[in-house]
Amino acid sequence: MRQRGAVLFISLIVLVAMTLAGIAIMRSVDTATLIAGNLAFKQATIQSSDNGVEQAFQWMLANRPALPTTNLTTGYYSARPGAAPDWNDPLTWASAVTVGTDAAGNTTSYLIHRMCDCPDTPYNGTCAGGGAQQCALTTAATTAPPPAEGDSFAVGAPGFLEDPKVYYRVTVRTQGPRNTTSYVQSMVAVAL
Repeated sequence: MRQRGAVLFISLIVLVAMTLAGIAIMRSVDTATLIAGNLAFKQATIQSSDNGVEQAFQWMLANRPALPTTNLTTGYYSARPGAAPDWNDPLTWASAVTVGTDAAGNTTSYLIHRMCDCPDTPYNGTCAGGGAQQCALTTAATTAPPPAEGDSFAVGAPGFLEDPKVYYRVTVRTQGPRNTTSYVQSMVAVAL
């Protein structure tokens, strides 16, 4: 009886198919692990951004009298930017304050923009061009009963009993150890 080797040929095909399937599964698991790791690093940078927001807020509280004036050495702008900044451009972050690097290797920086139209002008001042300063403000208690929720003040309503709070936009950039970058923006109100 003569053997033709058909079983050997089929066995080799099955062996090649099993090898390719094993390689595909290993790549799939490796990719899933890589994605999970990237998400973990992204979450870590976002958590580190909280420290940047807190540091910026503490700086604003400590420097309230100087808030009408731009101070680029501290990453502070006394007016909103004319156009939306390109947050990925390194020049945007040239005057940012670097909070530091945490134990996980995340480096956090922040910029602060006062939500007013005119730079270097008090919230209730006159702009260099002669117009009134326009700022995003909270309302404080008035001498009249405060308006109901959803209502607004009438024209000529009594003035504020206390200074209002001005809104500031804090933009935080955190760069992680695996080329991970997260941006967080927070709006905070600081009493004058």
